[in-house]
Amino acid sequence: MSFPLADRTFAAVIFDNDGTLVESAGPVQRSWLRWARENDVDPRLLAGSHGLPAAAIIERVAPHLDPAAALEQIESLELADLDGVHALPGVLEALAALAVPVGGPAAFAIATSATRPLARARLTTAGIEEPELLVTVEDVERGKPHPDPFLLAAERLGVDPADCLVCEDAPSGISAAKAAGCAVLAVTTTSPTEELAVADLVVGALDEVRFVREGGRVRITPA
Repeated sequence: MSFPLADRTFAAVIFDNDGTLVESAGPVQRSWLRWARENDVDPRLLAGSHGLPAAAIIERVAPHLDPAAALEQIESLELADLDGVHALPGVLEALAALAVPVGGPAAFAIATSATRPLARARLTTAGIEEPELLVTVEDVERGKPHPDPFLLAAERLGVDPADCLVCEDAPSGISAAKAAGCAVLAVTTTSPTEELAVADLVVGALDEVRFVREGGRVRITPA
């Protein structure tokens, strides 16, 4: 049986955070539902928002609200609810495999639609050390599904986006990665397989693959 991406190696890997590295669905849902109730927003409008920056969600479902105040409120709610946040299967092993000696070039980055404080809080709660290269929504003019987060991550890694593998769980993130020219490994932690079909490889979670770093390159094999 063939294994997609078996014949490719990559200069670096760029990970999404929520839903890819960190399980945070419970806190996210609770926070956004509370925000919707407190602002008289129909919670059904939030469907399909996973992976988008909070500002884009607010603009879509509540354009009548003051955007700055709404952003401050939702971030406060999310920072206050970290119950159940944990690393997803295979994540710690994947990051350990991509670790490089101190002073060496980074082999991976994280590009998230969250703010830096929220990303840091969830990584810390999940027992994941903050990477050298963390791209957050504050770093880009346009978030996912635009390619900007992955283009910036590749630039900071010092590699061509076409030589990067992106690990994502959301259709909006996959669209962003493809627009950046990256290959994509998708995990079905938050979305069904059929919604991730444009990815180069779809697996249940990162424990189904193995990241192997050899001679400054990264390859992916079945676990």
